[in-house]
Amino acid sequence: MRVSGLNWQGLMEQLQEALPYCEVTDHTLAYFKYPRRSVKVNLPVKMDDGQVRVFTGYRAVHSTARGPSIGGVRFREGLSRHECEVLAAIMTLKAAVADLPLGGAKGGVDVDPASLSAHELEGLTRRYTTELVELIGPNEDILAPDVGTDSQNMAWIFDAFNEGRGTSISGMVVGKPIALGGSYGTKDARGQSAAMVTARALEQDGGVQNARVAVFGYGDVGAKAAQLLRQQGALIVAASDRDGAVYASGGLDLDALAAHREQTGSVAGFGTGLAIKPEELLELDVDALILAFDFGTVNAGNAHAVRARYLVEATNRAVLPEAERYLHAKGIHVLPDLVASIGGVVVNYVEWVQSHTNFFWTEGEIEKVVEQHINRALDEVLALMNEHGIEMRTAAYTLALSRIASATEMRGVYP
Repeated sequence: MRVSGLNWQGLMEQLQEALPYCEVTDHTLAYFKYPRRSVKVNLPVKMDDGQVRVFTGYRAVHSTARGPSIGGVRFREGLSRHECEVLAAIMTLKAAVADLPLGGAKGGVDVDPASLSAHELEGLTRRYTTELVELIGPNEDILAPDVGTDSQNMAWIFDAFNEGRGTSISGMVVGKPIALGGSYGTKDARGQSAAMVTARALEQDGGVQNARVAVFGYGDVGAKAAQLLRQQGALIVAASDRDGAVYASGGLDLDALAAHREQTGSVAGFGTGLAIKPEELLELDVDALILAFDFGTVNAGNAHAVRARYLVEATNRAVLPEAERYLHAKGIHVLPDLVASIGGVVVNYVEWVQSHTNFFWTEGEIEKVVEQHINRALDEVLALMNEHGIEMRTAAYTLALSRIASATEMRGVYP
């Protein structure tokens, strides 16, 4: 699924709604409207057949007002510089909501990673790193996994960076394998925050017990959110991925579904549920719809069919602004990415701190730290919601802009 609509205009329009609730001057907001740096790189890679293919890569750094930038590297066909710039700005906001000393960045390569062999994928990852080696680092810009990349890509980035610099440091990349200084909880944190935010909303509106939940994008994030909500008594009635979707009115057997995914790589063909089309999942009458696929899942073209009471952005910008306005008018609430997927940036921050200090926490300690950060951010956003009577996204933007503006004003503007 791919739609247009990820743009500065939509983001700025939503930010404008937060301005009455925070003290942000025009010249401070001007800093937010433009990325600090945005680069395009050409990436020649020798393919397995001996031919050289040139790919296009990008890296956008939005802000370093509160600290070095951090953000994912996505390998996705059709990736554009503009997409990276908007997502980098959202990362700046997300880090500010979490009150982390970081700014936002995003980058990647216009490529379908499934079309490459493992050898070609490694070559492309290393070439991308080499082209950016003078711009990234633990105190400058920190890379992380995103759509189409994983811990193996981060391991190649780790090695290529240190080979290029003649160093042996690890803090320029997070989401690494544990053996290379990675952190526990990397795969679980975004699902953890999505589940926590969903549960908090449902508790105020009928309770979690027997609440009907559907998950669009049943990968690591969606599966973790589903698992945690099921433990609290929710019924996970539907799940989808790129290959298909499955529905069971009485709730899916998540253990059996996990075994099926392990064997086949997909939820498609799961025998104890009804096969449906992924787009049909978006139309189900459920209490919460968790969106864990990619940006633009719910847009102007399909928002009219959504019947869930809550949409949960477990990934960045899953609901586009024009769709959100329509849903709000229907009384459907969006639990935004700035809160619902905040666990990802928190666990990346934890790994970055561990790399700096060379001191590593246990899995249980990390899970507790991540939970504390999520709860604190959620409490602060909910307090602003209640104080001003505004939607959660506007409250999150209010909190983020206040912190970014404060840092920008204190650092000052020089000619």
